[in-house]
Order: sequence, then C-alpha cells, then structure tokens
Amino acid sequence: MELPPGFRFHPTDEELIVYYLCNQATSQPCPASIIPEVDIYKFDPWELPDKSGFGENEWYFFTPRERKYPNGVRPNRATVSGYWKATGTDKSIFSGSKHIGVKKALVFYKGRPPKGIKTDWIMHEYRLIGSRRQANRQIGSMRLDDWVLCRIYKKKNITKSLETNEDYPTNQINMTQTNDDNEQELVKFPRTCSLTNLLDMDYMGPISQILSDGSYNSTFEFQINTAHGGTIDPTYAAGLEKYNVKQNSSFGNQVFDQRE
Repeated sequence: MELPPGFRFHPTDEELIVYYLCNQATSQPCPASIIPEVDIYKFDPWELPDKSGFGENEWYFFTPRERKYPNGVRPNRATVSGYWKATGTDKSIFSGSKHIGVKKALVFYKGRPPKGIKTDWIMHEYRLIGSRRQANRQIGSMRLDDWVLCRIYKKKNITKSLETNEDYPTNQINMTQTNDDNEQELVKFPRTCSLTNLLDMDYMGPISQILSDGSYNSTFEFQINTAHGGTIDPTYAAGLEKYNVKQNSSFGNQVFDQRE
C-alpha cells in the first residue's frame, strides 16, 4: 500500500458508502485499499487495531454479519469476552436525494447480557439499503448480509482527565506578614471553601500564632500593591479602620468590637 506523504483518511458518511461499501459489495476496487476484510465479531475491540494496517485513533473494517438465530434477521453481535449493543436511533445516509444506506451506533459491553459492563469502545456500522433482502434469498445460510463497513474508535473519557486536575480552582492573594525578614508570602485560597475548612487545612498557620503571638497584623490587613508606590486606596483604608480585633490571652475569649 503506497499512500502520499501526509495522507489522512477522514471520509464522510456518504463517501464511505458510495466509494467504499458499494464498491466492496459489487467486487469493485476501492479508491484506496486501506480497509481490510475482518470478521470483527471474532475479536474484542482492543484487538482490532492490530488487524488494521492503517489508522491511529479510529479503524475501518469490512465485515460480514451472521444471524443470531437460523430463521431470524437479528445479527449476532457477541464477541470473545463481550457484546456490541445498539444505542440511539439509526441514521439514514443520502447521496443527493437518494437514500443509499443506514448508519448505526453501537457500544461495547464486557461480559454477557444483561449484566454487561459498558466500555468506551464505540462502533459506527454502515450498511447498504436492500442488503438484507439480497442475503435472505440464501435459504439456510447463517450469513445475514454480505458486507457492512465498521468504524471503530475508543471514546476519550473526559471525567478521568478532569480527576488529574485540582478539585477546586484557587485564587492567589498577597498577604503581608510581619516577621523578621519582612517577606511577603503567597497564600492560595480555594474559591469555594468555608472559614472552618481554611482553619482546618492550616492555610493561615496555627490559630494560636495568629491570635496570640502578634506575628500577623491585628487587623489582617491585605496590602494592595499598586503602580503608585504601593499606596492604599483611601476608601479601602477607611473600611479597614472600621473594624478591629481585640486579642485576649486565650482562644475562646475573642471579642470583635465595632468602632462607631
């Protein structure tokens, strides 16, 4: 198989049926010989990428379908360790105004019905209009139809990727801490967190240190660094002066007094 550099195979639903499935069903050559003939129901979906000679995130196959029951028209969708289950409604595929095929979506389940475990493997199955009627003429055969075209891929699990991020976004606030080195520490506070959780998670240091030893400013003033020499907005400063914290020797006897 010789393909030009940078070749990508992203056909539309119409192109898959008109240029590939129709040609396969009539024994005509396809525009590119990149879709292999594989009975996908003899394998589990994670084994199929190795059966395809082309594809990175999705894989295409021509596959026959067998009857589930000798006299029925339902396809047998069981595999080695699970089964494919249809989901949603079938989508009609048109070429212009002509109805040419049907697209069916399926999800792979591990185990046996009805207690199968849903996986992230998805299949889109394309079949031609009238393919079942042609196969029904072969009385006694378990073959349901000659060929269908299947596109198989593994859905990306967004929930798992989000679990690797922080549970809560954080805001960063510069807090002025009066210590020997007169350094400013960068404290991270969760956006959604109560005062009790803040104290429990020790974001602001031991509470006894805050209330007793005077290592922090008594009014918990936040310094606003502006482009004008670090001055504080007069309105903000007046708001800070309105409230003071009177410190007592014990933690349980805090008195918050509002200055008139």
